[in-house]
Parts: sequence; C-alpha cells; structure tokens
Amino acid sequence: MKVKKSVLVLCLMMNVVGFCQEWHTDLDAAKRKAAASDRNIVLLFSGSDWCMPCIELEKNVWDTDEFKSEAEDKWVLLLADFPQKKGDPEPVNINDPKIILAEKFNRDGFFPFFVVLDKNGRLLGKRGYEGLDTAQEYIALFEKLSR
Repeated sequence: MKVKKSVLVLCLMMNVVGFCQEWHTDLDAAKRKAAASDRNIVLLFSGSDWCMPCIELEKNVWDTDEFKSEAEDKWVLLLADFPQKKGDPEPVNINDPKIILAEKFNRDGFFPFFVVLDKNGRLLGKRGYEGLDTAQEYIALFEKLSR
C-alpha cells in the first residue's frame, strides 16, 4: 500500500511541476535562456500583494494552462515584483535586480506593466495595463509587441 501511495504522490508532483512556468528575476539569466532558445523576453512589473489588477492577472491569466503553454513555446518570462508586505514598501536597494529593471524600463512606476525584449535584452515594445481579461488577449498583445 505504501508503494502505491508513493507512486501516486510522485506522479502528482511530476504533473504539477510539468505545468509550472519559470519566472526569472534576473535579466542576465533571462537573456541567456532567451538566446539559447531563440525566444523573446516578456517582463512583467507587478505588485503581487497590493495591486488588484496584478493579483487578478496572476489568477486569471498567468496561472492558466493556455498562457503557460504559449509562454513555454514563445517567451522567457521575467518578473519584477514589488510587494508591500502589510502596506510597508520594501527598503530601496539600488543594486536589487528589480530596481535596475524599473529604472531602465518602468521609470514611471506603472503596475501592472508589460515589456517585451528581444533575446539580447533590447526593447521591442511596452504597454501599461489596459483591462484585458483573458490569456488569449495577453498572448495576442505580447505577439504584437514582439513585432
């Protein structure tokens, strides 16, 4: 009986891992992966614990199987998350990778904010939140920004 449970747990874990998507937090790591796989980079600026549109997008778009499947084939995902942790902003560290990304690509501090970079990290397009609701709408947006 223990063996059956162990096999079941292992299979469930493999299934969950198979549907996870990898969000990088370091631009250099994302560029290396993008160059190796000849894909563009989608950079998301998010406030995961205070920005209501960011929270909704996580649930309704980024966590969907449709978006995960498309992202796996088309983009390397890069996340610059700015949580507030109980309403208090994090202390600013100018060497923090997300601060460097914000200084370069999101100086106005919009959330959520989307940036598409080529495999070398050059800007292809960027867009603020427009109230899109579905994974398909964001897939189309990122494809348009990639041109």
